[in-house]
Amino acid sequence: MPKVTFKNPLGPKSTGPLVVLGKRGETILDVAEECGARVGHACGGNLACSTCHVYVEQGLDSLPEITDKENDIMDKAFDVRSESRLGCQAKLADEDLVVEISEESLRAWLDENPEERKKEAAGAR
Repeated sequence: MPKVTFKNPLGPKSTGPLVVLGKRGETILDVAEECGARVGHACGGNLACSTCHVYVEQGLDSLPEITDKENDIMDKAFDVRSESRLGCQAKLADEDLVVEISEESLRAWLDENPEERKKEAAGAR
């Protein structure tokens, strides 16, 4: 079972990385949902938006090739890098991954979870 390390599972409030075990064939988004890492998914993980945009810093070569559709959606994402993937499309193989959640995805997660956004806003005062 591959390990997935989310470098910033709670965004700027992260106190360190979160390391979890994933299953071969699960997506990075599936793993994030199971462990509470803040990967957004406004479209429900249906390849219709770029809110699950992540950076795969290690293990990128073990993921399936990017499809034309994923590339098209990635054109709408912010701060795209060579290690960018959509979490809903990146299926785990056998290699461990190190993932950084993009600012776009962290913001989307807070938009999708308004109660958490309110708690964070109250804590910042």
